[in-house]
Amino acid sequence: MHGIDDPATEAAVRAYVKLLRASRAVTTRVEPRLTSRCLTATQLGVLEAVLHKGPMTQRELGRRVLTSAGNMTDVIDKLEGRGLLRRNRSAEDRRSVRIELTPCGRALIEDLFPEHARDITAAMGALSGAELAVLDGLLRKLGRGALLDVEREDAQLAAEQFNIER
Repeated sequence: MHGIDDPATEAAVRAYVKLLRASRAVTTRVEPRLTSRCLTATQLGVLEAVLHKGPMTQRELGRRVLTSAGNMTDVIDKLEGRGLLRRNRSAEDRRSVRIELTPCGRALIEDLFPEHARDITAAMGALSGAELAVLDGLLRKLGRGALLDVEREDAQLAAEQFNIER
């Protein structure tokens, strides 16, 4: 590889490029269904998280779907504008706002998510069940290892954001 003399660095760069390409290929395979429903992957992630985990704060949702606070506000505003989500302010603590599905939002995500899961299954179809299990373990290990150089507090936050068990 041009300019890289260290075999370990060369192997890491090659694996990184393959990881990015594979990620893009899978994303390309699953995005058309989302686009047909006028949803982004982040919007789908928010709807799916609230469906499966129940109402959450905006901060909790941002951590779960790996997006910034500013982007999360925009995502929720757009989904709320479409009547798919609503902000519910706590009567006990007016500072606390939980994001919940509307009936229309629940119907959409309950209909869409099984199809989306089938699209993911098809996109990952080149791998056997055993290979998927190995990939799962390797990606978890990679995620943990990538956080080792991050300061302790930042590593904990990143682990929570990326749902990596430490």
